[in-house]
Parts: sequence; C-alpha cells; structure tokens
Amino acid sequence: MLRAPHVTSTPTMLSLLLLALSLPLPGDDTTRRREIAAFLGQTSHETTGGWATAPDGPCAWGYCFVNEQNQAVYCDGQPQWPCAPGKRYYGRGPIQLTHNYNYGQAGRALNLNLLNDPDQVATNPIVSFRTAIWFWMTPQGNKPSCHDVITRTWTPSSADTSAGRVPGYGVITNIINGGLECGCGPDPRVQSRVGFYNRYCEMFRISPGDNLDCNNQRPF
Repeated sequence: MLRAPHVTSTPTMLSLLLLALSLPLPGDDTTRRREIAAFLGQTSHETTGGWATAPDGPCAWGYCFVNEQNQAVYCDGQPQWPCAPGKRYYGRGPIQLTHNYNYGQAGRALNLNLLNDPDQVATNPIVSFRTAIWFWMTPQGNKPSCHDVITRTWTPSSADTSAGRVPGYGVITNIINGGLECGCGPDPRVQSRVGFYNRYCEMFRISPGDNLDCNNQRPF
C-alpha cells in the first residue's frame, strides 16, 4: 500500500502551498481560513491513519494514506465514462476520488486521461491535489459545491431545508459521503471529520461555526 509522506514533509507542504494558491478564496480572512480548515479536515479524515489511542489523539493523524485500503473496482456502467480494462477506480488522493464517473469528469476538467491512468491521482502530488480541488469546487447533480457551502454562498432549497440540510460543515460531509454517513444519528466517521476540522480551526484561531455534523440530515 502506498503511504503518504508526513504532512510536514517538503513535497506535501509544497502541495499544500499550491492548494492555497489554487483555491479561489473569497470573503474575509476568517472565511478563507475556515475554508482551508474545512478542506484539510475532510481530506485528513479521508486519508487518516489514526487510532483511538494514537499519540496526540486520532485527529493528529491525517494525510497518512494515498490509496484507499479497500481497493475495489468501483466501475459503474455509464457509457459516458467507460471503465478501462483492468483499471480500478478506488479512492486515491486527498479527497479519495472514487468511481469511474468522478475520474472521468475530473480528467475532462483537468485535461487528463484519468480513466485510462487513474494511478496519476496517487503518484503525482500535483494531480492528486488538483483532483481534490476540482471535487471541492464543482457542484454535481442536486449537490452544491463544498466551496459554496463553507463560504456561505449556497442557499438551501425548500427540499434541502425539509431534509435538514442547513448551511455548515455538516453539509460538506453529506456531499462527500452522505449516503453512508448521514441521517442515521451519531456516526464515528462523522465525528472524525468534525474532530479534524475543529483541530484545524483551533490552529487557525477561528470559530468552526454551526451545524458541524450531518446526523439529522437526509443524504442528497
């Protein structure tokens, strides 16, 4: 299994610097810091190697793995995004990009052939973060972008309101993995995401805001 470099290593810090330079961060200083904290919180959970008794706590152990541990095929039969023979579209990179349709859409947006070469997302740090930023910035279907949610430029529809999807960090979890984690009461995966986010907010000396979990939100 490919293991990520420590978050303070030079290649990883370079990638994080490029992230900061690549994200179009609107709003005041607090809004910008909160968005970076939210991005790092979600991606730290996605790549965590922490455990309950880990030194400094489990939320000190983000960016440990590049590849998903369960390396399934994740090939959906969508003719628009045909799976390449022998390729698997399991989670890779900071956001753990998964499924052929996400690799296809990200590749088209970034002018990369990710359907035929999905390993680029794991082996090229720049591609890895570019795909994560693409996912963060791009609305899909009835889901807003993570960016619009955390910057408070998203206005919930009546359907969102009735589903309990109110502005806050919790909706970002719903966007990323709501079908598995949201709407069923407290979930340890959701709490991990919140824990990472709170840790970064504390580092950046900002308030995390309200509505941090998706325990009572119906999935999109």
